[in-house]
Amino acid sequence: MTGLSIEKLSMRFDLPNGSHVQALKDVSLDLKNGELLSVLGPSGCGKTTLLNIVAGFLAPTEGRIVLNGHDVKGPDAERGMVFQQGALFEWMSVRDNVEFGPRMKGAPVAERREKSDHLLEITGLKDFKDKAIYELSGGMQQRVALARCLANDPDVILMDEPLGALDALTREKMQGLVLELWKETGKTIILITHSVEEALLLGERLLVMAPRPGRIHKEYRLPFAEAGVGADLRQVKKHPDFATTREEILTMIWEMEEEIMGRTETA
Repeated sequence: MTGLSIEKLSMRFDLPNGSHVQALKDVSLDLKNGELLSVLGPSGCGKTTLLNIVAGFLAPTEGRIVLNGHDVKGPDAERGMVFQQGALFEWMSVRDNVEFGPRMKGAPVAERREKSDHLLEITGLKDFKDKAIYELSGGMQQRVALARCLANDPDVILMDEPLGALDALTREKMQGLVLELWKETGKTIILITHSVEEALLLGERLLVMAPRPGRIHKEYRLPFAEAGVGADLRQVKKHPDFATTREEILTMIWEMEEEIMGRTETA
């Protein structure tokens, strides 16, 4: 069996005062290799918890994650993570950051160099390969984070709000880069975002999660990611179905947020 399977996943956090928080409940999902999934929902719906379980950072209370026929039991190079902040080695050069994973695996210098040259080229970092990380802008640092993740050749790339801290223009450029890398590498990608527009642009499949307990509320299959590869994303966003779906999801999430606020006020 190939692909990623999330089977009846539940996560409960027990608190020191004896109470608990049910972050996720009975979440099930199958992803084929090469699919691009975006996940959004109101605050507290368990998006990041779900991503951390897939990454192997958390063990679920119930259920399991199966990747290419074997259970996920902890972190592994087969699953790469791109965080909101790049989590890069500030004192190292761009190239050394990209080559870090293969170097730790003992890859020969020539092999590491060939791989990093290719990744630096496709992420637009070739002319910055000798720069230290602290010399780069936020958008360029996220490019390094993407290249470093790809250098490990993971089966699945997990992205937790990777573009959230960027300005609007840089964010749009990075969205285009994510789509290009998705198409070129054929990697399975799961992307968490709070932006409905970004989820629509980058999600071949899109999950809207409902809060507490976190669960899948609705799934969409969308044409915009495929249409956006190598295209002007502003033109993609002008499609009538894009605006209609955006308003539908915004209304859905707004109603969830109002329900959460109502629970808080009556508690």
